[in-house]
Amino acid sequence: MRSRPKLVAVVGGSGAGKSWLSSRLQKALGFPVTRLSLDDFYRDHSHLAPSERKEVNFDHPREIDWQLAEAVLRACRTGRSVYVPRYSFVSHTRRAAFKMVTPKPIVLVDGLWLFWRPRLRRLFDLRIFLHCPARLRLARRMARDVAKRGRDDRSVVRQFQTTVAPMHQQFVEPQARWADIVLSQPLGEAKVERIVATIKTLVYPPARANLRMLSGAGPVGNSPVLSTAKARIEQ
Repeated sequence: MRSRPKLVAVVGGSGAGKSWLSSRLQKALGFPVTRLSLDDFYRDHSHLAPSERKEVNFDHPREIDWQLAEAVLRACRTGRSVYVPRYSFVSHTRRAAFKMVTPKPIVLVDGLWLFWRPRLRRLFDLRIFLHCPARLRLARRMARDVAKRGRDDRSVVRQFQTTVAPMHQQFVEPQARWADIVLSQPLGEAKVERIVATIKTLVYPPARANLRMLSGAGPVGNSPVLSTAKARIEQ
């Protein structure tokens, strides 16, 4: 019997390296992976004038369409193809065309607040939280927003000080308590390899892993059996 797709969440502050870690894991796993981002579930603000959209606090969880996000994740858990929204951070609007996603054995989801709502965090088979110093997060956010979102340095710093940092302390940082794995930047290659091995146990539990080895398929990594207790991968 084919097992359902497993959902893995990567949570951390803006600029913490969520997308980088998800990309690194996707490349290292060695089997098909579906990627989703909570960023695409921001509410559409096309009804507001461009000047009004700039005043929206996009660092508050209320700006996410949680009903749609939950519906998409539940569809992925059952293995059903689903339409996923796409969001433009240049215009602060939802794109007209949704994209069709067919969940693979692992669904990697990154986002700021994936653990904040109990109904949502219970959908994940593995929850990873990524700590990162504020100075490094600001530097990364500035490089991204200036290059890709049409921002200038001054506006990025102002937003970081007025909304990003306060909202991070209120809504992002507390989520570490609900993580299975808590990481700290910078991440070394050994840490990434251990996370990869842990994720593989979701697809190939220990008993199945032993069968793969006996059949000549090779090991899937020396990962411990997943526990509901919080784990910390040390330096």
